[in-house]
Amino acid sequence: MAEQLDPIAVAQQLIAIDSINPDILPGSAGESAIADWCATWLEQRGFEVQRIEETSGRPSIIATARGTGGGRSLLLNGHLDTVAVETYEGNPFSGELREGKLFGRGAFDMKGGIAAILVAAARVADGAAGCRHRGDIILTLVADEEYASIGTEQVLRHVTADAAIITEPSNLALTVAHRGFAWFEVEFTGLAAHGSMPHEGVDAIAHAGLFLRALDELRARLESVPRHPLLGHSAVRVSMIKGGVDAATVAPGCLLTIERRMLPGETPDAVEAELRAILSELAEATPNLQARLTRIVARGAFEADPEWPIVQTLAAHAHRVLGRPAERRGEPFWTDAGLVLEAGIPCLLLGVDGGGAHADTEWASTESIEQLTAILEGTIAEFCA
Repeated sequence: MAEQLDPIAVAQQLIAIDSINPDILPGSAGESAIADWCATWLEQRGFEVQRIEETSGRPSIIATARGTGGGRSLLLNGHLDTVAVETYEGNPFSGELREGKLFGRGAFDMKGGIAAILVAAARVADGAAGCRHRGDIILTLVADEEYASIGTEQVLRHVTADAAIITEPSNLALTVAHRGFAWFEVEFTGLAAHGSMPHEGVDAIAHAGLFLRALDELRARLESVPRHPLLGHSAVRVSMIKGGVDAATVAPGCLLTIERRMLPGETPDAVEAELRAILSELAEATPNLQARLTRIVARGAFEADPEWPIVQTLAAHAHRVLGRPAERRGEPFWTDAGLVLEAGIPCLLLGVDGGGAHADTEWASTESIEQLTAILEGTIAEFCA
């Protein structure tokens, strides 16, 4: 099975399967075909495979290689979905190899990482790493990371582990922290009146303006504290504004969409309470101000403890394979590591080198796919032994 256990060949086959997220582009293929392919590949290599499809047409795969007993279990997580390809230059499903690079949608984000998971886990499971693993090797290949992460939420209701690795692309750096995020809507309700008699109405846009100034003050407070060494400061911004009916009418309504980026230690509940307190203060000081805050979605921040065994083991094998200590970094964006950590599983991220995530040309270096596979293989063998 030498060819099947070549991570580059596996990555090419994964790229050839259209798995565009239908919540990003309605009517797209989704994850069914690629989940079927991975399930078959893993079943042929002795893994116990479970298909999770709590949302119709959006399957995730849990595959387990049972250990002999008494060892630590390790979960390896990666997402099957990709973003769209309307503006992609060339064939997005080609899996073309050129000058040490693998091209195609998902090569970098993150089918190169999925291929490394599959091959590394299969090598250890069949004893290719030179020992039998005592702990379970658990693969979760999930739907929907690019939109709402329903796949990882669903699989975590069915599995747990002693530690986890997520192979989001990281240019072979250990990602040990990332910010969380929360999106809110704030709806201001006023009273329409003729623009020539504004005193007869209640201007919702004016009230929204008071809130915008309060958010400026909040932003200044967030930026006044010491920076997180990897993630910088928390952030708050207004991403959308909708309000008013026409040029001659006092605005009866105004809707703001707020994005709040959070550091480790800040929770979604805490930042929601922070915004509610601002609105309460404004309502007390401003006659007729009415506002309703609604949380759209919120995901907590993530930070790994450098003393966790999985961090130390993965770092050691990265050093061995790369011939140098792997960089440790934080990311400003959110990943499924936030959900994994919330489930009580120590985790971190390590993924391939490349570029073009969500762009018109996407690629991963073939060397980094092979290096990631070797790092994962060594880590699984040691951690689960």
